[in-house]
Parts: sequence; C-alpha cells; structure tokens
Amino acid sequence: MQKRLFLRGAAAALAFALAFPAFADRVVTDQIGRSVTIPDHVNRVVVLQHQTLNLLVQMNASDKVVGVLASWKKNLGPQFVRFDRKLETMPMPGDLTSVNIEAVTALKPDVVFIANYAPKDMIESLERAGLPTVAVSLRRDARDQKALLNPTMKDEDSAYTLGLEDGIRLIADVVDRKKEGEELIRYTFEKRRLVDSRIGKLPENERVRAYMANPNLTTYGSGKYTGLMMEHAGAYNVAAKTIKGYKQVSIEEVIGWDPAVIFVQDRYPKVVKEILSDPAWAGIKAVKDKKVYLMPEYAKAWGYPMPEAMAIGELWMAKKLYPEKFADIDMTKAADDYYQRFYRVHWTADDEKQ
Repeated sequence: MQKRLFLRGAAAALAFALAFPAFADRVVTDQIGRSVTIPDHVNRVVVLQHQTLNLLVQMNASDKVVGVLASWKKNLGPQFVRFDRKLETMPMPGDLTSVNIEAVTALKPDVVFIANYAPKDMIESLERAGLPTVAVSLRRDARDQKALLNPTMKDEDSAYTLGLEDGIRLIADVVDRKKEGEELIRYTFEKRRLVDSRIGKLPENERVRAYMANPNLTTYGSGKYTGLMMEHAGAYNVAAKTIKGYKQVSIEEVIGWDPAVIFVQDRYPKVVKEILSDPAWAGIKAVKDKKVYLMPEYAKAWGYPMPEAMAIGELWMAKKLYPEKFADIDMTKAADDYYQRFYRVHWTADDEKQ
C-alpha cells in the first residue's frame, strides 16, 4: 500500500515538473522577425542600443542592465546619467554595430539587446556564444525592410506608431515589465491626441516649412520618425522630398529650401551657435527671423521614435510653430508630469525658453 502511494506521488510530481518546469525557457519574436529563446526569468541584460536603454529606464528596469553600448552618452546626452548613476561605471562591451564577445560573455547576460541594423556577423557571433539576442527597431516594417537603417515605408505614421507599441511590449515582455510597458503606451498615445485635436490634418501649403539641423550639415529626410514628428506638429519637413533617411546635405540645398524654422536637437547645442554665426546661413528666413530653436531633451527628433517625443515632444514643437493654438499649455508642467511618472525625477527646464 505504501509503495503504491509512493509511486503515485512520484508520478504526480514528475507530471507536474514536466508541465510546469521551474525555470523553463520561452520564445519571443524580435522586431526583425527572429524567434529567440530566452530564459523564463531575465535578470541580466546587456544593451547595445540607446533607444532600448532609454525605454528600460522608463519602465523601471535599469536594475537589470549589466552592460551598455559605448556611445550611450553621445546618443542620449551626458545628462542621461541622472536617471541611473550606475551608468557612470557600467561596462561597455560593444556598440550599435560592433561587439567584444569576450567582454559580453564575461557579464553573463540572460539577453543581449541590439539594434535592428546590427551587422549579420555581429548577430551570428553573439548566437555562437550562446547569448540570446533580441533586435529592436521600434518600427512595424515589411519583411524585407526590417533589418534596414533607412527603410522604405508605405505608411510612415502606421509603421512608427504601431512599431513603437510593438517594441515597448517586446522589451517589457523580456524583462518582466508588462504592466509598466502598457502604462507607458497608454499615457503616450493619450497625450499625443492633444496635438491632433488642435491642428488636425493641415494641408501642405499651410504648414510651417521647417528644417532639422544636425552637425556637419546632416539632416533627416523621409523614412525617419523625425519627419513624422514634424508632420504631427504641423510642420513641413523641407528635406523630405529629396532626401531619404539620415544624410549630409549642402548649404546650397538648405538655402534653396529656405525654411521658416530650424530645429536643433538638445544634444547638439553647438550647431545653433554655428548657424547663427556663419554668414552662409544669414539669408535663410529662419535665421533672419531668429527662429532657430534648440529642442529640450524630451523632444527627441531621432530617426527612431521615443514615447516622450510622441507624448510631449510633438506638443513642444507644435507650440513653437503655432503658439496661439497652444497658449494654455504649460510645457514645464507637462514635462514634469512625464518625468515624474517614467523617469522618477523632476524635469528641469534648462532650455525651455529658447
């Protein structure tokens, strides 16, 4: 009798263990369409893409980060360290398109996050080392465009809007922050609707002609979130018709476009000084009218979308372009609400009055 009870108990225990393993692997599909097997519980991640690092911080998952890309400070700005002081001494075993396999392996990550355009040999070397590697694009692309830096899109708005949601959910799933991810998505798109409700779909000839100035005469044309940000804010990106992706242009082209407003990302403050002091720019309408604006940190006019850019960055830009339509909006208050919710710090308006 005792033997039969023992055998029954053992069989039940085995069946339970097989059905509910303590540390089962699971499979996620990354944003370039790869099926990636990852541990059930991910506690250590190496992040070789700055957009993903920013999202992990916002979802309160930076405690899981054990290594970051070498260019995080260049891409996110030196002030980003205030969100997590550990970044100052964090190992940097690779970058957007390169990796030191030995250095990554030494960190014993459960998952490595990479950019969708990471070279094929970089991905293969990580896989050979047995490191689960998840690619993030923050876009919803056609199959043949998923791994490209400068993709061709039929509908940019849909590609980036849905792609940001997909990317946040993917990252949140990997690091067990689904609740935080859904709140970030909900808040972002709820706030984004404010701009649409006041500007609507302006025809091209009624939009303010705008140019995004980066170092060394580089700018964003079509196929990047930057242009979509400008469109949502009521601007017309003067580079979009002739430039695809992120490229260098000539001063003659900028003069020909003659933008009424010039925007400069917060990480490039020297560009504003260069534009205002260089005689070659003096005849451009935006310079003559003193409408060259350094954007605040949260207005990330990047090639890839960020939730803060959609939630409050587009609002900041719209207020600059159409101040009378947004006179009741206090950007310091709006930014502080976002920062307290997702960065857990107060916003300091260093350049709000530009």
